[in-house]
Amino acid sequence: MRSYETNGKISVYSFVHNFKIRGKQMDYVRIGEKLVSLEKIFETVKLITKMRSDGLSQQEVATKLKLDRTFISRLENIGSIRRGGRIGFISFPVANKDELHAMADRNGIEQRLILSNQERWQLVEQKSGMEFFNQMMSVIEGFRQCDTVLVFCSSKWNNLAGVLLDNQVLTREIAPTPVTGDIYVDPQEVEKVLVNIV
Repeated sequence: MRSYETNGKISVYSFVHNFKIRGKQMDYVRIGEKLVSLEKIFETVKLITKMRSDGLSQQEVATKLKLDRTFISRLENIGSIRRGGRIGFISFPVANKDELHAMADRNGIEQRLILSNQERWQLVEQKSGMEFFNQMMSVIEGFRQCDTVLVFCSSKWNNLAGVLLDNQVLTREIAPTPVTGDIYVDPQEVEKVLVNIV
């Protein structure tokens, strides 16, 4: 039994978990007279977001799933991270990959290439020339799908990104060329740039 407080009132609900139905693990919550399937809720939300990302309007999804359009709108607002176009982020060689990935997650950066010095050299050394070329063309194409790309590299790579990508490219030099080791890139500096484009 769990309880929580909303607007000064205490609501009590029972959590019934780990039922097996037809060999499948199911979680339920007792809310008053209703027994609610958490899995059904999660699967419906996944379906709604897939249909919306496939291009259906809120009204089309609502009609197909027999839901109210305003429910879909509110659901999207609950999960909204930011508004605006697709943003990409390129940064190498960096000493704080995990920190930069966490920053990118927080800010809804969908396309990213964040590498340490060792990783960038492995990318080149562990592939044939054609494999490397094909992989780089795929990476470039991914970033060309973005509206804006932030590039935090040496001046050489920043300039190259500006030439290869035909979208808005914002650059910051993290160290003079050639960079021979990992550089700490401050996530707050990246977020300061993001504030101006979101």
